[in-house]
Amino acid sequence: MATKDLKAAPRTVLGKNVAKLRREGITPANIFGHKLESTAVQADTAELLHLMKGSSRNQIISLHVDGESAPRTVVVRDVARDPSTYQVLHIDFYQVNMTEKMRAQVQVVLTGTSDAVETFGGVLLQMVDAIEVEALPGDIPSQFQADVTVLTQLDQALHVRDLNIDERKVTVFTDPDVVVARVAAPRLVVEEEAAAAEAAEGETPVGTETPVAAETPAAE
Repeated sequence: MATKDLKAAPRTVLGKNVAKLRREGITPANIFGHKLESTAVQADTAELLHLMKGSSRNQIISLHVDGESAPRTVVVRDVARDPSTYQVLHIDFYQVNMTEKMRAQVQVVLTGTSDAVETFGGVLLQMVDAIEVEALPGDIPSQFQADVTVLTQLDQALHVRDLNIDERKVTVFTDPDVVVARVAAPRLVVEEEAAAAEAAEGETPVGTETPVAAETPAAE
């Protein structure tokens, strides 16, 4: 995976005052990592969005921070967005060591056309959109492709174990028996949707929980 470059500057504006930065076309960010103190930085919003638009989930970035003698090798760990406008509010960069393995979620993309869909009118369902792996940062794929042309009959499925993964470089932590994609009969899909709708009507929302990461960067 090729490394992309991004310029940043140290950030002194913190807390609620960062709204002013956003109005000026600047995105607040933090850099954190294993045994590293969180560092507040900021980047040009247009440059940041351009980089993210053409990048995969685990894109390696060479982050050039003003005043630092060498660039930092980072990946985007989290993107905070406004729920109504989808505007990027804040970025968390995780600084990586290219000689140390890291865990990451890698996107799974379905390719090809299933005969079971074309011939029998089946419905192709993607069950997971990413799997968890561990590898050196430079060996983490941008995506895994799942070829659905092998699904020729209704109820056939592709599993994590069927993905083309270089096990010499990449360790998979997602259960190999997890279904990635399957072809369901149209009648079954309708029944499952109806059952899900009935279950949702009978539930009382009790709030949601936010997973706690192993390391939590400092707030803005």
